[in-house]
Amino acid sequence: MFGLTPLGLVHTAISLVALAAGLASLLRFGEIAARHPLGRTYVWATVLTCLTGFGIFRHGGFGAPHALGILTLLVLAVAALAGGGKFGRASRAIEIVAYSTTLFFHMIPGLTETFTRLPQGAPWFSGPDDPSLQKAVGVCFVLLVIGCVLQLRGLAKRTPAGLPGGVGG
Repeated sequence: MFGLTPLGLVHTAISLVALAAGLASLLRFGEIAARHPLGRTYVWATVLTCLTGFGIFRHGGFGAPHALGILTLLVLAVAALAGGGKFGRASRAIEIVAYSTTLFFHMIPGLTETFTRLPQGAPWFSGPDDPSLQKAVGVCFVLLVIGCVLQLRGLAKRTPAGLPGGVGG
């Protein structure tokens, strides 16, 4: 289906679970956090997405998608450490930005792989270097920045300056 291998189908299904859980967590809680069931689902589905992605070599050997998978796992680790308070007063802010950044990372291969295949016979993008795709990723990045600013503002309102987890103190 759509030129996907069995591993590619499993990878895609898991990534869709991650995206759904991440977006649902953002809508319900205003953030992705592993302390919520949706956040935990997001985190584990993202880890599985990265791990299954390492076995996919659509364009030859190790490439940019594999590097993005490694980067995603590293940022998830930072988010987990921040969720455990390992960065002191900045922990909550780091956790929020890190998890949101991993959601943005999902969008890069998601847009690339989906819209270089669909609609079937006339895909929207010709490949990873298509300027229209790069613009779409740029829009997602702007949305990430806006989302992080809004989330951090919300955190600042909920957490009085000077208390652990505050961003203003």
